Amino acid sequence: MAGPRAPTVPDAPVAPWKRHIVLQLRQRDRTQKALFLELMPAYNRLLEKAQLLAQFSEKLQPEPSDVTPTTHQGPWEEESGPDSDQVPSPATLRVKWQEEEEGLRLVCGEMAYQVVEKSAALGTLESELEERQGRLAALEASAAQLKEARAGLAEQVEAWQALNAAQLATYDKLRKHAGLQEVALRRLEEEARDLLEKLVQRKARAAAERNVRNECRERVKQARVSQELKKAAKRTVSISENPNVLCDGVMEGAETVALATQPESLESEACEKWKRPFRSASATSLTLSRCVDVVKGLLDFKKRRGHSVGGAPEQRYQSIPVCMAARLPTRAQDVLDAHLSEVNAVRFGPNSSLLATGGADRLIHLWNVVGGRLEANQTLEGAGGSITSVDFDPSGSQVLAATYNQAAQLWKVGEAQSKETLSGHTDKVTAAKFKLTRHQAVTGSRDRTVKEWDLGRAYCSRTINVLSYCNDVVCGDHVIISGHNDQKIRFWDSRGPRCTQVIPVQGRVTSLSLSHDQLHLLSCSRDDTLKVIDLRVSNIRQVFRADGFKCGSDWTKAVFSPDRSYALAGSWDGALYIWEVDTGKLESSLRGPHCAAVNAVAWCYSGSHVVSVDQGRKVVLWH
Repeated sequence: MAGPRAPTVPDAPVAPWKRHIVLQLRQRDRTQKALFLELMPAYNRLLEKAQLLAQFSEKLQPEPSDVTPTTHQGPWEEESGPDSDQVPSPATLRVKWQEEEEGLRLVCGEMAYQVVEKSAALGTLESELEERQGRLAALEASAAQLKEARAGLAEQVEAWQALNAAQLATYDKLRKHAGLQEVALRRLEEEARDLLEKLVQRKARAAAERNVRNECRERVKQARVSQELKKAAKRTVSISENPNVLCDGVMEGAETVALATQPESLESEACEKWKRPFRSASATSLTLSRCVDVVKGLLDFKKRRGHSVGGAPEQRYQSIPVCMAARLPTRAQDVLDAHLSEVNAVRFGPNSSLLATGGADRLIHLWNVVGGRLEANQTLEGAGGSITSVDFDPSGSQVLAATYNQAAQLWKVGEAQSKETLSGHTDKVTAAKFKLTRHQAVTGSRDRTVKEWDLGRAYCSRTINVLSYCNDVVCGDHVIISGHNDQKIRFWDSRGPRCTQVIPVQGRVTSLSLSHDQLHLLSCSRDDTLKVIDLRVSNIRQVFRADGFKCGSDWTKAVFSPDRSYALAGSWDGALYIWEVDTGKLESSLRGPHCAAVNAVAWCYSGSHVVSVDQGRKVVLWH
């Protein structure tokens, strides 16, 4: 009796890789067994036959006593009679058995050799199987790791998808908020434009009201003067031969009718007229009426000179030092990295010792020229964009700058913050220049307009519409000259509304420079030439060219020397070129500190120094 069987435990779940290995082993067993299923039975049958043959050979071997001599029979004996017993002899059988035994041995050897080969192949297959099983185990381990990594990556993907969804929701919220902000910005811009228009209108109304008040005040003054003159005419005047008595009487009348601002020359002129002896009161009345006409004429002269009713005559500064002979610069005395980026503009003050530079860093630096060196004086801040042009007023107390912020700004020397902002252009302001007074200025812009400004009220008094971009402007006594992108120089009468003259040039105009006598104009253009225009005949007098000279930008500035003997300009390769105006010959070219294109140059009013600025932040003082 067999003992009690152990309770069967349900098979534990087998890992897939183990099941795969078992299946592979079974497949190998079936394949190898199929190879030997036919070989082993054949081998067994051959062994059995060999044994039987061995037994037959032992039985058929004759004993020595039984051996009988055999007679040789010929072939005719073997074939004698079909009915005879054809029993082979033992020798024949032995030979056959030996032959069969040799054949069986050969077959056994071959089969043994095949068995050895099969065994070697089986060992090889087993080693390959083991190798494959090792690789399979490594691959399964790698697959397990990849599955784990895949699970981790799936979790990360889910987390990223959740984060992406959250960010998408945030983006939608921000886009909606940005849309609302844009709407609010447009509304604020519209309000700002409305406020600006209202401000301009209010300034215009204030100016009109001020003019009306001035006119009323002037009418009151004139009425008062007329009444006092009438009273003076009605007074009894004693006529005497003594000139001193007459002078005293006339001076007394003149003191009654004269204004506080009138010059004392009126008294002396009237006194000389009254020194002649008079013969009747009618002559006295006639002379008083002539005095009234003289006073009215003075008042009318005052109106014409001030260009506004009751306005004080504008101050004109003609005290700029006159340069008798400018000296050619030969060497660089001082080199500074003055700005944080390229320097676009440079200008000397009227006293030749103060210098202003402006650049793309939105700063204006003031420098003192002391002993051949540039010493920092002050930095003017508050510009809303890159500085494209700087200018001093005739007194040297104010600085005007054009900026890319669609406005020009005014500073007072000694104050860091901007004093006034002249807004009204709709594009970059490329030029801003004072007129011959400190209370008026002119600006040019890429919005195809040239504007005149009343700086006392920060109000645009006139807008000139042009067909092309304005790159530079200069001002004379009663003329405004503008250079444009359409290769033309236009002349505007400040007292009239229209363009008085147009001079075409080859190339876009980059700068203009007016000589101190206002008789010659120097223009620089993108055809790499400088031209001198004689304003008396409105004709191009000289054209300057040089090998290697090339304008580096649309705002390259060229200037006259103070005595108008030379023309100076900077080139794209950092060199300075100087031509003699009268002969048109290239006088000299200066190279050295500049490694970038020269944007602007300035020649001091005393004629002793030249300053150049470039796109590489450098300011160079030449002597």
